[in-house]
Amino acid sequence: MQLFGRSFELSAVAVPPFPIAMLPPRLHSTSDPQLCLVNPSASAWALSSSRRMIDLSVALLVLILLGLPMLAIALCVRLTSPGPAFFAQYRVGRAGRLFRIYKFRTMVSGSENNGPGLTREGDSRITALGRWLRKFKLDEFPQFYNVLRGDMSLVGPRPKLPKYLCIANMPYRPGITGTASLAFRREEEILSRVPVDQLDDFYNRHIRLLKARIDARYMCRATFWSDMRLIGDTFLACLKPAPDTPVVPGFSTRVLAFPSRPVHESNTAEFFGTAQ
Repeated sequence: MQLFGRSFELSAVAVPPFPIAMLPPRLHSTSDPQLCLVNPSASAWALSSSRRMIDLSVALLVLILLGLPMLAIALCVRLTSPGPAFFAQYRVGRAGRLFRIYKFRTMVSGSENNGPGLTREGDSRITALGRWLRKFKLDEFPQFYNVLRGDMSLVGPRPKLPKYLCIANMPYRPGITGTASLAFRREEEILSRVPVDQLDDFYNRHIRLLKARIDARYMCRATFWSDMRLIGDTFLACLKPAPDTPVVPGFSTRVLAFPSRPVHESNTAEFFGTAQ
């Protein structure tokens, strides 16, 4: 496996500096030929009951205040294309447990069984209304119900399909937003340059591990204030186009650009800095 240096300059992200020794997750070979992080650490805040209470309070408030607009969106989805208003799919959650995630449907009904599991910019399966919903992330609103149920948190790694899992046995819940989500705001644009039959291979080789590392680095140092900043950054990101170099505002150290030379599979652990 090779990770090439110049591929993702547009997707570098700045994160708070901290010693590599603070990141215990080890690289572990799974049934998938790729590597994944196993048993990552988490900050006390990330696992606290206070964080869960904030999740519950915000989710309940959003569902109450935006209940009618969400019903209107569901009605528009139902009327503008054949199929249900909501899309449900099993994703991997805390401790590897599967849960059903909910979104407003933005693609033609049944598209998950007719095409790649990844979405590219300009994907013909996306409906006209779906493009608008995805642009402003309105399709993610039903996930506040997942937060209320305890499946998800406001902040955390995005929940993955089992075949794209890269952080095994997470001690924390996946989130509606996360550091990697902001760093890869233009992921669909990147993937649009990849042939459809190579999407999975390209994603596994060049994006999957990097996003896992970004999320793991954040979660083991997450605090109340870093979560609030990330939520604020996410809100602003939904209102304006992605910049040419998407970074998380306010963070000081740029650490996640690829090395300038190819990194081979034999020293992938050295690249992550977390081998045990």
